Order: sequence, then C-alpha cells, then structure tokens
Amino acid sequence: MNKKRKTEPVEQISNKIGSLMLDKKAQDIILLDVREVTPMTDFFILCTADSHPQARAIKNHIEDELVKEKIKPWHIEGIQSMEWILMDYVNIVINVFSPKAREFYNLERLWGDAIVTEISDEGKE
Repeated sequence: MNKKRKTEPVEQISNKIGSLMLDKKAQDIILLDVREVTPMTDFFILCTADSHPQARAIKNHIEDELVKEKIKPWHIEGIQSMEWILMDYVNIVINVFSPKAREFYNLERLWGDAIVTEISDEGKE
C-alpha cells in the first residue's frame, strides 16, 4: 500500500512561518516570492531578532512547530554566531538576522525583482 503524506501548499507554509516569527516578536518580517526570479527556491522569509536569545527562540519555535507537521529542515546553519541563522527547507529558505547582519547583507535589494509581502501583527490577536 502506498501511503501519501499530506502536503500543504508552499504559500500556506510560508505564511505559517511568518506567523511563527510573530509569535516570538520578530521584526521586519518579509516574504520574498522568488519563483519567477530563480530556480533556487520558491520563497525567502527574512526577519530581524534584537538579541541572540530571541534569534534562538525564533529558530527553535519554527523548527519545533514544523516538525509537528512532519516538515523537517534540510539544513540549518549560523546557530554558533547567531548573527544570521539560515534554515533551508528546500522550497522555503528562512533567514533570521541580527540588525547589523540584516543591514549588511541586504537580501531585499539582492532579490529586488521578487514579489514582496510584509508580514505584521496588525489584525492578529
């Protein structure tokens, strides 16, 4: 018997990740839809954390909640320095930056042709 795992559309998962970032008070959350720009991935999700403990909390919360849905990262890096945590879920790449690293790398400019969606807690209770 062939069991099929239920998969959510990548857009739904991306929005969920944005919401999980909000749960841990991440700032400046941006969803970049790069499907028409690069074959590398479908979405980049960026946020800023004010401190190393907050960055770790954001990373852990995302990882813990997605694992509950049987979604596991392919690769995670940056947890030693906590300046730029990259969580690679293949079709979604999550970036948790310190304010200094976010400004330095400026991925929004690099992927300027992407469709940009800002995620905020307005309307979220």
